[in-house]
Amino acid sequence: MKLRELAHSRTGDKGDHSNVSVIVYRLEDYPLIEKHLTMERIRAHLRGRVRGEVTRYCLPTLGAINFVLHDALTGGVTRSLALDPHGKCISGLLLDLELPVEAPGSTVP
Repeated sequence: MKLRELAHSRTGDKGDHSNVSVIVYRLEDYPLIEKHLTMERIRAHLRGRVRGEVTRYCLPTLGAINFVLHDALTGGVTRSLALDPHGKCISGLLLDLELPVEAPGSTVP
């Protein structure tokens, strides 16, 4: 299943860094995204786009995970020659991430 079926995203950008939050629609889906949205998985999914560090901040009470993507906007919104380097583009790419379907009643560590 696509991540967009369980969550939506909000983004921001500052210079060459993008800030992407993934927020579940239902709190009971949070453990699944916390398990599968690792820094390594995000880096692999956005390979070629994020050149710097990926930092993850888990906010379970809010049902959200925030990622800071360093060196992800081809020099920054005002400096880039790319047509759409904003974080909104990155959130769309992130929501296309494929998640495994967990068996009903399975426990997510």
